[in-house]
Amino acid sequence: MLAAKPLRKFARCSTFLTPLDVPIMSHLEDSLAFADFTSAKTNALNQIGAEDWRSQGRSFSFKSGYNEYAREALLWRRQTRNVSLRDIVKNQAVARFGLNDRALGYARDAGYFSSHHYSSNCKDRGRGKFTNKLLTSIPEFVKIVEVGPRDGLQNEKHIIPTNVKVELIKMLASSGLSVVEATSFVSPKWVPQLADAKDVMEAIRNVEGASFPVLVPNLKGFEAAVAAGAKEVAIFASASESFSKLNINCSISDSLIRYRDVILASNELSIPVRGYISCVVGCPVEGNVPPRQVAYVAKELYEMGCSEISLGDTIGVGTPGSVIPMLEAVSDVVPMNMLAVHFHDTYGQALSNILTSLQIGIGTVDSSVSGLGGCPYAIGATGNVATEDVVYMLNGLGVKTNVDLGKLMLAGDFICNHLGRSNASKSALAIAKTKLRASTTSTTTCTSNSKL
Repeated sequence: MLAAKPLRKFARCSTFLTPLDVPIMSHLEDSLAFADFTSAKTNALNQIGAEDWRSQGRSFSFKSGYNEYAREALLWRRQTRNVSLRDIVKNQAVARFGLNDRALGYARDAGYFSSHHYSSNCKDRGRGKFTNKLLTSIPEFVKIVEVGPRDGLQNEKHIIPTNVKVELIKMLASSGLSVVEATSFVSPKWVPQLADAKDVMEAIRNVEGASFPVLVPNLKGFEAAVAAGAKEVAIFASASESFSKLNINCSISDSLIRYRDVILASNELSIPVRGYISCVVGCPVEGNVPPRQVAYVAKELYEMGCSEISLGDTIGVGTPGSVIPMLEAVSDVVPMNMLAVHFHDTYGQALSNILTSLQIGIGTVDSSVSGLGGCPYAIGATGNVATEDVVYMLNGLGVKTNVDLGKLMLAGDFICNHLGRSNASKSALAIAKTKLRASTTSTTTCTSNSKL
């Protein structure tokens, strides 16, 4: 086995960082060592110290007061890895084929090469002090609003056939997603990709298991949506005056007047109206957007009667540092349980922003399969956060979504194959590559054994 190599890491304590020596071992040594702990009794873990590590041939230096940190780390490792000794023995065949840690990636940590497929599912959030601080405020269930068929496809240059859109919607609904935004009843002049909105709604009229809200820009669009069979609608305002004029060709105040008419009409038909607010942390024209401006628009939509308000980082510039003040300002005027977050991933901050939002109390997240999307009026803005990545993260946090990640990935593959591009979801790509390697290794092992 490979010799342990010391790596200088920093262990985070409550108020400061202190160096902690941690050995780096091969994945087989590491897994076997921790397999010993998984069979130990709880009281053994509670008493573990430097002597226990030295007795197992491990190089580990404890500094005063860090036994508690070590126990927390071990307990967390136990609940997330779930690797049995039998799995590790099976993994030795993989090691003989020269597949090292770098090649195997994250799969080694879950014993992927056992008889079951890898999953980020966490069945127990743990009871440690660190876990309590970070995870207990996160909702046990998070509703995911899939916006791929509308927000994800609206910016595509080549017209996508109606039957492809319909099949995508059906696949997303069958994955367990309870809300799939189907299309938009805006003028085909402005969004030609969604000119087939009526046909799409007709084709999914009898699809069960999910709701299919549609976007409407004004009362005329609302009436067309209702005539096509829409049971839920969404309206869209902006927290940036400049972007409002750029996106919907009117000021914020004028847009709110339009939407009052829509909500009055929806109330008569008992049709829920969701409100979107774009540019909640940054605008491509104005730059930073003050939280008070977002709160103003959110309060107006709430008082009109919107059933839910989605806060959108349209150009993906937000970080937890800018998202937190925005959410604090909005939650002062709108109940937290009526808020959703909608992050684009231009700067790779979407998942961290979502996690921060969940810790604050948000329970609804918008996302787009395969990370589809973009904004025609925000040059450089990339797609929405990938639904696959959101589900993967939430599974790892022990949060229920009722979404089947495997079926969701099939929907992502379907639309990406049609568009002729790679899936933008890192989780989907990594899982697909790992399955391919596992399949190749299994085939090679069987071939080798058959020759013996």
